[in-house]
Amino acid sequence: MFGWEFPPHISGGLGTACYGLTKAMAKQNLEIIFVVPRAWGDEDQSTMQLVGANNIRVRVNRYQFSESDVANSADLQYVEIGANLIPYVTIEEYYDIVNNKVTVKKQLKKHVKTKELDTISFVGGYGESLLHEVSNYAFIAGEIAKKYDFDIIHAHDWLTYDAGIAAKHVSGKPLVIHVHATEFDRSGMHVNQYVYDIERRGMHMADEVITVSNLTRSTVLNHYGVPEHKVTTVYNGVDSVQNEKEKFFEKHIDDKIVTFLGRITYQKGPEYFLEAAAKVLQRKSNVKFVMAGSGDMLEKMMWRAAELGISKNFYFTGFLRGDDVIHMLSISDVYVMPSVSEPFGISPLEAMRSNVPVIISKQSGVSEVLQHAIKIDFWDVDSMADAIYGIISYDGLRDMFSSHAKAEVETIKWDTAAAKIKDIYTKTLSK
Repeated sequence: MFGWEFPPHISGGLGTACYGLTKAMAKQNLEIIFVVPRAWGDEDQSTMQLVGANNIRVRVNRYQFSESDVANSADLQYVEIGANLIPYVTIEEYYDIVNNKVTVKKQLKKHVKTKELDTISFVGGYGESLLHEVSNYAFIAGEIAKKYDFDIIHAHDWLTYDAGIAAKHVSGKPLVIHVHATEFDRSGMHVNQYVYDIERRGMHMADEVITVSNLTRSTVLNHYGVPEHKVTTVYNGVDSVQNEKEKFFEKHIDDKIVTFLGRITYQKGPEYFLEAAAKVLQRKSNVKFVMAGSGDMLEKMMWRAAELGISKNFYFTGFLRGDDVIHMLSISDVYVMPSVSEPFGISPLEAMRSNVPVIISKQSGVSEVLQHAIKIDFWDVDSMADAIYGIISYDGLRDMFSSHAKAEVETIKWDTAAAKIKDIYTKTLSK
């Protein structure tokens, strides 16, 4: 199983989903080797084996190019993993190379200086070197596929699709692609062509495709042209929270607290939350709004809060993880997820688990499975403001949503997802 992040080192919902899923899959008697670009050593490995690509030793050849071949003589380093993988070639070009229909031109003369085993370093996360690390991850995946014994390959999200393809080419084992989000969710219709190409390549090379909602399944079918018969929806779940942690955190102010928790990016709709907050504060002053998270729109949201004159009632916490998330949700009176396009959305389940009423956009996958949540269009800030005002103003409404939501979320478990994925594995292997 190829992932990009794993708790406690996470930047968003992907790591949380992978953790919940792998724990549940272990109960299904599935042995999991979970691969990440960088292993930190403090991850929970009680239910699976964690492998860091940064710890895999590969053969490194160091060459010196002849001065006559390059303008400036320089030492360059090449990494050779022993697979026929070449960056930036199409699938068709790849097969031509593998089948020796064409040869890769060697334009420069080079002389081997050293030949040794070494590792490739990974920063991990989503920094400036992201695309470079995605490429390196795919190289290492081929070596991992030779090193370990396994029956099936499972790759999570676009960052790992090329790694999954590389492992499939080396091992001949079937590939399952797990689509947690698409480029259309992240960027609207202004897609990054490079990322889109990786996603499409992964989906078409996969033997089976798993989507986290029917909303995402529709995107995969309509925008990526994947055959309908190999795309299956498996909804995410949520872990049970430790009650001791919930009881530990208490709210010490009388004001109502309305919370947004997620990446502050276009996809999550933070600007609609802020505009709705301004409307609520026109009617009710004893309300605190919290935007918990980080992202490229954070500064813009701060400026907008100042322009609307609501800064004294609006708080920006930065990115939260672990107990800080539980703390924030446990003192909240309402949780709002106004996502423009949300493939699933685990955070509302986490809020409901903490007895917090939730308001979610209709443009989210989780809206397909929740009954006791208020659902609004992300752009309808009037309806959003009305919903917030109603919950914080009428105790009966709040209590109704809290009690029913708590019971409902107890039925949305990772165990259900794990059982469905095991069935998909069985079907794939039977072919």
